[in-house]
Amino acid sequence: MAGVMESEEQGRNRFQSELEFIQCLANPNYLNFLAQRGYLREKPFVNYLKYLLYWKEPEYAKFLKYPHCLHMLELLQYEHFRKELVNAQCAKFIDEQQLLHWQHYSRKRTRLQQALAEQQQQQQLPHGNATAK
Repeated sequence: MAGVMESEEQGRNRFQSELEFIQCLANPNYLNFLAQRGYLREKPFVNYLKYLLYWKEPEYAKFLKYPHCLHMLELLQYEHFRKELVNAQCAKFIDEQQLLHWQHYSRKRTRLQQALAEQQQQQQLPHGNATAK
């Protein structure tokens, strides 16, 4: 039997389902849930995680709201990482590290935006009107 072609609607549904699922991988508590229920030991599920690596390609990655899910997907390719996720402390540690990263990123981004705004203000000052101090 020849391969069954996917309809346009089926393709959209698969894309949406995979997009939602892969972004769930950014949540270490969800990964812990999957590990505790044995999904991360099942060969078909591990193969599915390998299949999802195509999301790392720019034409797919641009749709991700939580791009760090790609890092987790990469780590899920390793059996040792999948086994460690059964431990709730492992998931808690990853969760804390993500929070620290986001806090650092937010502070850094705010500082960069402030510096850019100050630079733009200085560039808008008339050149001949230096303020006397």
